[in-house]
Amino acid sequence: MFEANPAVEAVRSQIDHPVIDSDGHFFEFVPVLNEYLAQEGGETLLRDFWAAATNNEIMSNWYELTLEQKLDVRQNRPVFWSAPAENTLDYATANFPKLLYQRMDEIGLDFSVMYPGIGNVAISLGNDDVRRAGCRAFNRYFKDAFAEFPDRMRPAAIVPAHTPEEAVEELEHAVKEQGFSVVLLPSYIKRPIRAAVRKDPSMERYAYWLDCYGVDSDYDYDPLWRKCLELKVLPTFHSPSHGMVMRNSVTNYCYNHIGHFAAAGDAVAKSLFMGGVTARFPELKFLFLEGGVGWARSLLADLIGHWEKRNGEAILQFDSRRIDREKFAELYREYGGSLFREHLAQEPLAHFNPPDESNYDDYAACNLSEKGDFIERFVEPFYFGCEADDPITTSAWDTLRNPLGAKLRAVMGSDIGHWDVPDMREVVEECWEPVEHGQMTKADFRDFVFTNPVEFWTHNRPDFFKGTRVQDAVARAMEPA
Repeated sequence: MFEANPAVEAVRSQIDHPVIDSDGHFFEFVPVLNEYLAQEGGETLLRDFWAAATNNEIMSNWYELTLEQKLDVRQNRPVFWSAPAENTLDYATANFPKLLYQRMDEIGLDFSVMYPGIGNVAISLGNDDVRRAGCRAFNRYFKDAFAEFPDRMRPAAIVPAHTPEEAVEELEHAVKEQGFSVVLLPSYIKRPIRAAVRKDPSMERYAYWLDCYGVDSDYDYDPLWRKCLELKVLPTFHSPSHGMVMRNSVTNYCYNHIGHFAAAGDAVAKSLFMGGVTARFPELKFLFLEGGVGWARSLLADLIGHWEKRNGEAILQFDSRRIDREKFAELYREYGGSLFREHLAQEPLAHFNPPDESNYDDYAACNLSEKGDFIERFVEPFYFGCEADDPITTSAWDTLRNPLGAKLRAVMGSDIGHWDVPDMREVVEECWEPVEHGQMTKADFRDFVFTNPVEFWTHNRPDFFKGTRVQDAVARAMEPA
């Protein structure tokens, strides 16, 4: 039995609700993981999975290359020393679910949704057979590793989504056949830029664009969203973006890491919104993990600002055909001066883009009639995972400065198991610090660690917490006011 944690007890004495963690992390113990890979696809899958996994942005062959070779291929520096090594107890806790289970009270968490590490690589591998078989092997590992602890921990299944058909099939397998109630989708799918790859097939690794399910997607992903509703699961996203374009330092990992989860969340949230997914599926909720809420606040403001000036009606004020040519010519002659006058006979409007009658409303799919509709299309369906030490989290409740006076739906994601949580026992204390400093109210704290997580996880599955340690508190919270 582990000793009581005074810091946790101090917080507990001031609240009357559980603490729900929506983003804990565990390490896949590689020797055991390899057994599951081999069981799923034999030695061939075991070999091909690791060959593919070490040839991407997250896990790479960086250490095998000379500096010149790294620069030649722009091989970004991947994560290194990513675990709390000096804190051996925490390191072991991230590996062994039974140990985490025994320490939950000491850490201060009543219930935790658990996400993988290497699984974030498996879900995005380019080889169809390796990706799908690999994800099934990982999910069997997750299911078995946490099977004894459903009252306090729930693992997420990884669901690849290179096509809607793949996503629907793997989603059904994970939920119906393996019993998962939490699913993780990739934030984006890497698609090759076809013209470049046709010219040089070896360019596929470098010449790509990111398909985020909505705007300009290669596929119609509506069958996936309908399947999520049918199976009563909600999409969660947790993809990295370090190693891509503006996060592609060959030598500096922190340069690559800072802001990368936020950038991935921004991309998929913006695509879902502007692609009309939240308009077509108002009953669906989405959770973007580990990026905080600052990017969401900025994105909402930008979406509104652009809509106000470039919605289907407002955009017409910029149609170059509306320029009064006679008035423009008159002003041209009067104010152009010697620098411009000699060009008066030429077409002064030639630089304006011609109109595109078929596609000038970038917000057409969003079904917006007034600014207040952003509450229903963005604020209500989107939830944002925030770490305990993130100082920007409190802005989620800043109704004075947030667009539309909105409260954004922040949920606590402990991120235990990763290097940025060197001591798991400090997570709850760090979450509480903004309350002590007057930056967050007790009601805000309750929303952060309890109310918002409950609203999300029970939205389409009211019995999500049945049989767990928090079921009674959740039941009381869900009672009509």
